[in-house]
Amino acid sequence: MKIQEVIVVEGKDDTKRIKMAVNADTIETRGSAISDETLDQIAELQEKRGVIVFTDPDYSGEKIRKTIREAVPGVKHAFLKRKDAVPDHQGSLGVEHASPEVIREALKNLYTEVPDAPAMISRETLAAKGLINGPAAKKRRELLGEILNIGYTNGKQLYKRLRLFEITPGDFEDAMQKVEQQMENGDQHEK
Repeated sequence: MKIQEVIVVEGKDDTKRIKMAVNADTIETRGSAISDETLDQIAELQEKRGVIVFTDPDYSGEKIRKTIREAVPGVKHAFLKRKDAVPDHQGSLGVEHASPEVIREALKNLYTEVPDAPAMISRETLAAKGLINGPAAKKRRELLGEILNIGYTNGKQLYKRLRLFEITPGDFEDAMQKVEQQMENGDQHEK
């Protein structure tokens, strides 16, 4: 699988894992404190070839996404499910722990940010669906993020990500039906 865009990853181990899965060029941020020089390179690459941000499904990865999103609007995003980024032994979640199959799947489910997209799903809808507050809100958001392939978010980030990636009400409702089914099945397993 050949990827035209340049994939933004956090470090060398991520690059090695990406290259095991696909034929692609990468640029490494070397942590969450991205230098202005690296941001300039990402902006230039976005203009020439396009960029896919593919960071770890953790706080640092989200910080990197936000920094790039603010500096280079319109980049594409690939997301890993947290369960697919768990190390075999010790360490933190990371792209470097994902299987080549999971990486290829994430790269097939890309989202392109549309910074000025109108919100199609209201905050009120998110609250009514139990995604913002309540005892199971975090779990619901986690499941929704996995089903839509948009990563895990807190309530505020969820609203923004649904808008930025132009998730339609139809896609949202379909995903929420799956969330409800999984929540019910999970409750049955716990009894």
